[in-house]
Amino acid sequence: MQDSMKEKLKALVMRNEDITRELMAPGAADDLKHYRALMKEQNELAPVVETYTEYEKQEKNMDDALSMMDGESDPEMKELLRDELADSKKAVGELEEKLRILLLPKDPNDDKNVIFEIRAGAGGEEAALFAADIYRMYVHYAERRGWKVETENVEETGIGGMKFVTFTVNGQGAYSRLKYESGVHRVQRVPETESGGRIHTSTCTVAVMPEIDDDIEINIPAEDVRMDITRASGNGGQGVNTTDSAVRLTHIPTGIVIYSQTERSQLQNKAKAWALLRSKLYDLEQQKRHDAEADLRRSQVGTGDRSEKIRTYNYPQSRVTDHRIKLTVYCLDDVMNGDLDVLIDPLIAADQAAKLLKMGETR
Repeated sequence: MQDSMKEKLKALVMRNEDITRELMAPGAADDLKHYRALMKEQNELAPVVETYTEYEKQEKNMDDALSMMDGESDPEMKELLRDELADSKKAVGELEEKLRILLLPKDPNDDKNVIFEIRAGAGGEEAALFAADIYRMYVHYAERRGWKVETENVEETGIGGMKFVTFTVNGQGAYSRLKYESGVHRVQRVPETESGGRIHTSTCTVAVMPEIDDDIEINIPAEDVRMDITRASGNGGQGVNTTDSAVRLTHIPTGIVIYSQTERSQLQNKAKAWALLRSKLYDLEQQKRHDAEADLRRSQVGTGDRSEKIRTYNYPQSRVTDHRIKLTVYCLDDVMNGDLDVLIDPLIAADQAAKLLKMGETR
């Protein structure tokens, strides 16, 4: 391990110790905001500190084994020491690689909740059916990970498809795993409405945005937004309000329209609509920055462009292909039922490898 990397790790260990002392000091919790910030920072440092502690332990085991081998004459004991040295050497190599990954610049949005938008693309009714399948795929995945899903707005078709759906996924680390899902998803299958048995190709577009914290300033002048109050719509029943509680916000400069009707009161729908608008505008600003950082985007997985075709779901062959990392798996049913880790884990690994390579080039 390079000396500069060791120095950085030791500084992080010292920072962790400083935080522990500050948290244990009398009256530490009096300033609740500062206390929570310290707790969050320590939680982020914990994996690095724990891994580096284990690294130092294995490095000491190596030194001890080498030292003992020098003075050992018993062949059997020497062989045991060689095995111990080999095990510790292997562990040191693995832990060093893990530390390199842990030291990569952290996406500040990784721990945030996620706002999804799915829109049916080319393919008419079949595209809407596919959009509904993709929506259910993410719901199943969220359930597997213990995350909560709240559907905000949906425009359905008569036979179970979705022209458009907005929903949030709330859970620890949701954005860190789901941020790779933005882009065009393509399906190849025989539609239920196809009598000739021909395979059709349809698409839907997925947008993934981090939910924005209240402490992030997004300046939205009141005159830039038109708000309309309407009656909630739906398929009837007790779940649909009969009062004017639905809120529609139109951001005039960008044309973004936000509609919220899932809450029972106008006030709650208004708060949710404004939160969604803030996230949309934040995401728009992020997209502009991505466009200005084209070289960095090319060094990572995909471009982050919503028009980029990222994945194909081929039903006749039970095949799913991620075009960004040229990965193909033959377990389409499992994927559609929410087993997305088989695709997301390799994407994270590829992203980390690209960043490590970039870091090596700029060092």
